[in-house]
Parts: sequence; structure tokens; C-alpha cells
Amino acid sequence: MKLSWLEFNHRVLEEALDPRNPLLERVKFFCIVSSNLDEFFEVRVAGLKQQIESEVVERTMDGMTASETFRAIVKRVRLMVEQQYACWRDELVPSLAANGIRLLELAELDEADRAWVEDYYRTQVHPVLTPLAIDPAHPFPQLLTSP
Repeated sequence: MKLSWLEFNHRVLEEALDPRNPLLERVKFFCIVSSNLDEFFEVRVAGLKQQIESEVVERTMDGMTASETFRAIVKRVRLMVEQQYACWRDELVPSLAANGIRLLELAELDEADRAWVEDYYRTQVHPVLTPLAIDPAHPFPQLLTSP
């Protein structure tokens, strides 16, 4: 199941790689792949790691153990991420720049733009980055789902 999910995500990456798609659609597909991989590791791979650490050796419906599945995932994801980085670096960034959309380093901004970015970071971004204390007195909040 986990490997088939990666194959689905690779098909999304292929849409980002396809120069026949409009540029901003390609960027959108690229972002979806990134978001999907984040979720995949946060949920599916984390669960797989728990199975490995529990030392329970059971074969799933595909005939693989948790360790075998993990090794297959690592191999597949490495190839996918290499393609993803190459797509960004060699195709999307140059195409965006050719269409007037540039990604600048902070040092490349003029003083007014740098002041705006610094103010935005200080007022909008930094406040939500403040770490939360999670301990027995302050447990992680329960997230309720609706039926």
C-alpha cells in the first residue's frame, strides 16, 4: 500500500515535469508532491518505524516485512527526490525567471523590500514559530475529528 502511494505521488511529479502543462500548473503539481511527501513521512513512515522498533515481524498483504517496506521506500523516495530537485533547479526556476518571476536572496532586495520582509517576519511568521512546551502538566492538545 505504501509503495503504491509513492507511485501515485510520482505520477503527480510527472505532471510537474511535463513541459506541455502550463508553468504555474507545473509549480502547483511540484508543491503537491512536496506536501504529499511531508505527510507520507509524518504519518505512514512514522507508523512503519514504530512497527520496526516493536520488533514484530509480520508480512503484510504484499508479502513484505516492515523493514523490507522501509528499505523499498527509502530507495524509491531517493530517486523521486532527485527528480524533484532537478525539476525545480533545471526546469521550473529558469522557466519562472524567463516569465518574470524570480526568487531572490535577501541580499538582492532593496532597502524598502528588505524592511517589508523583516517586518512581515517579525509580526506574522515569528509569533507562530514560538515553541510550545509539552510535558505532563501541558500535554499535547487532543485533536477531535467529526464522525
